[in-house]
Amino acid sequence: MDTAFKKNIRRKIWGFFSNPWVSHSIFWGLLLWILVFFDYSQSFTFTMTWEFVNVLFYATIVYFNLYFLIPNYLTEKKFLNYCFLLLASIAIITPIKLFIFYWIFSLFSKSPETIISNQIWHFISIFLAAGTSTLFKIISDWMKYQRDRKDLQTQTMQSELKFLKSQINPHFLFNTLNNLYALTLKKSDKAPEIVIKLSEMMRYMLYECNEKRVLLSKEIHYLKNYLDLEKLRQGKNVEINFEIQGQVLHQKIAPLMFIPFLENSFKHGLSNQIAHGFVNIYLDVQDKSVHLFIENSKPETLPLQEHKRSGGIGLVNVRRRLNLLYPEQYELTIKDNPDSYGVNLIINL
Repeated sequence: MDTAFKKNIRRKIWGFFSNPWVSHSIFWGLLLWILVFFDYSQSFTFTMTWEFVNVLFYATIVYFNLYFLIPNYLTEKKFLNYCFLLLASIAIITPIKLFIFYWIFSLFSKSPETIISNQIWHFISIFLAAGTSTLFKIISDWMKYQRDRKDLQTQTMQSELKFLKSQINPHFLFNTLNNLYALTLKKSDKAPEIVIKLSEMMRYMLYECNEKRVLLSKEIHYLKNYLDLEKLRQGKNVEINFEIQGQVLHQKIAPLMFIPFLENSFKHGLSNQIAHGFVNIYLDVQDKSVHLFIENSKPETLPLQEHKRSGGIGLVNVRRRLNLLYPEQYELTIKDNPDSYGVNLIINL
């Protein structure tokens, strides 16, 4: 309760000071007191009146510049017009400011000679105030543009990643269901085991793969389930080896990053034309990197349709995901040999 109350108070305080009227008033008030502090050579009343007029004219040119000149004239085609109108505005405001200063000096029985001798400085000071506001506006607009651009890129990336991942998940699911259907037709005793493995994989895909990063240990368990399903389906015709080196601790990785390579090893790499095929998977886990190497056997010649599908949509998607999630942080090498197919992937976690 106390924590919620404190958060509410902080939110209200931040909202109060974020109000433009409040923040601008604080800024001009602080500027006034700073000018009075550094120019406190006369009486306090005279100095306060003098600097109040100074700040009043600074604020006038700044807001006229920010809310009229910049929105209407600070463009490529009207830049010269903007410069002319800004200088003209300063040229009009400066005499008015000097006249008020002359009246203040007379009111306090002060000599107006300093006003006459510092006319150029008063013009320059107003010009500097206007120029500073222009520079501030340009920088703030640029920062807002960069922030909006980054937010848009993030939203686009998230949408694209969801789309790419949605293509991978059904692709694998349909393959597994086809395998299960084939075994149920044969009334195989292996079908219940496949159902259990598949349920674990579905739970992982539905409830845990929505995170941007998942524990590497869970991703490896998912791969083991997949390989167990393939071992049940392939039988003794295919030799499947999965070797892990290194310590799998708390490393995290993007979900479903490895499964497209495994899918293609079994779906496109192996073929009924091979009497005894193989799939070798090697995973080297380090603290800040993971190295995946997959090699599978394949027939010397593939049907024309298989050649067209070589690599599959899964590999197209995984390349795109790697570019989005690990830009310049991965190495992917694919070797298409006459009798084998190899994938070498290194990711900096």
